[in-house]
Amino acid sequence: MIAWVALLWLLEGIDQATNNSLDTFGITPREFSELRDLVPAAFVHFGFDHLTANTMPLLILGFIAALSGVRRFFAVAVLIILVSGIGVWITAPEHSVTGGASGVVFGLFGYLVVRGFVDRRIGDILVGLLIGVLYGSLLWGVLPTTPGISWQGHLFGLLGGIAAAFMFRRAPT
Repeated sequence: MIAWVALLWLLEGIDQATNNSLDTFGITPREFSELRDLVPAAFVHFGFDHLTANTMPLLILGFIAALSGVRRFFAVAVLIILVSGIGVWITAPEHSVTGGASGVVFGLFGYLVVRGFVDRRIGDILVGLLIGVLYGSLLWGVLPTTPGISWQGHLFGLLGGIAAAFMFRRAPT
């Protein structure tokens, strides 16, 4: 997770140094050529404030999710990125551009909260409940309350994380 977040900071540094040239990798909705940006959009941010807001939740939630195995974590992350990106591509306002790791943050939140119940593992249920208590206020971000903030990315990231809990479930022990 440290390497992932370091990559995000490096990319934003490059973006700032090149007059925001990487912002073109954000998702513009309903343009078929933009489907290629579904994955890169999760790695570009629109300024250091945007990246700072995603850094700690991504580090913490990503670290906890990765404890169940790196391959599983990457599969979960890819599914979240794709569901969030497709959701944005379908539903975001016309002429908008969406990017950033917040869809991944919301997805990891949803994944961790639901995973224990799906896997029927008491330790993961307790972790999910703790994450729900500590990060539950994130859920307000799936509502269209703040202009310029992609509630669509948040909502579809959350749904992608919940889907990942079901798709990558473990057999009960």
